[in-house]
Amino acid sequence: MCQTRPSRAKLGGVDLALGDLVICCDVVLHPLLGDAFVICDRAGEPLTAMSALDLDHPHEIPVIAEPAKLPPGSGALLLNRIAERASGPLRYAGPYPTPALYRALARSFRASADEATFTAGVLDRAMRLARDPVAVEFTPAPHRRVEHRHGFSELRDGLIERVVLDGISYGEDGYTRLVDGSAELWFGPTRYARVATFAPDGTLAADPQPIPPLASELVGVALPAPLRAALAELVAELVPAPLARAARDVIAERTIAWADLGARIARRVDSGPGPAGFAVHAGLWQFIAPTGLAHLAVALAEALAPLVSQTIVAELPARAAWPR
Repeated sequence: MCQTRPSRAKLGGVDLALGDLVICCDVVLHPLLGDAFVICDRAGEPLTAMSALDLDHPHEIPVIAEPAKLPPGSGALLLNRIAERASGPLRYAGPYPTPALYRALARSFRASADEATFTAGVLDRAMRLARDPVAVEFTPAPHRRVEHRHGFSELRDGLIERVVLDGISYGEDGYTRLVDGSAELWFGPTRYARVATFAPDGTLAADPQPIPPLASELVGVALPAPLRAALAELVAELVPAPLARAARDVIAERTIAWADLGARIARRVDSGPGPAGFAVHAGLWQFIAPTGLAHLAVALAEALAPLVSQTIVAELPARAAWPR
């Protein structure tokens, strides 16, 4: 059981176990969220907090104080549970309408507007810790989750829309693809690896195959400053407009290095007390650069833009600690 302050009320009657999480339904007072539930891991250790709501009859999309602290995939599981129990369209009334949140919501809801509309005020809302609703409605359209020994599949309308294998998501971008029931890794026009195949019901047809290591002399080499400067402009066009200026600074000022990342195309690199840098998959150079440097630049920008958005929001001034 989570250790919280004495409860002021109880919503939903009992705590909710959901995948790797336990939502503790004793209402506590949170400095950002107001009335809130504490989210714990299965051992009862607090991870973060979410706005309090009736989980059996949700009236809004919950605000999670620090979503990065949730185990991979657990936030989407919570959103899908909300979609299953909601009786009509919901709105998000929180300070972080990020691209990552929109894409997570799109797996369990149908949005009334596009990602650019949802994220248009992200910086302003984050800086003032906004709690008024964003003017985008999300109509419940939950997926069915099928667990397997290496992760899970998500099915909607009888089709596999997304699978997760050993922590890697397939079906959400042009690199980790779902092709005729197979999870595959692609670099531009080149299929680099077929990782696993799935039956129509979402179960694994065979165990995943290891992704071959990439033999490249570029691994470990940093991108030169002139290339980062060019990338900064491209990334600025891909992030929500309010983040464009900060995105240019992040790309131009931080280290970006080539790496062999397996099925990941890019990731943040926290390398000490300084600001986080980035690693990008050397396969982008090996397989996309021969088709033209302009194609490579676009591919790099598309790989980095989501991470840059997450980094900017995560590095906003620290918020007060939630109750333990």
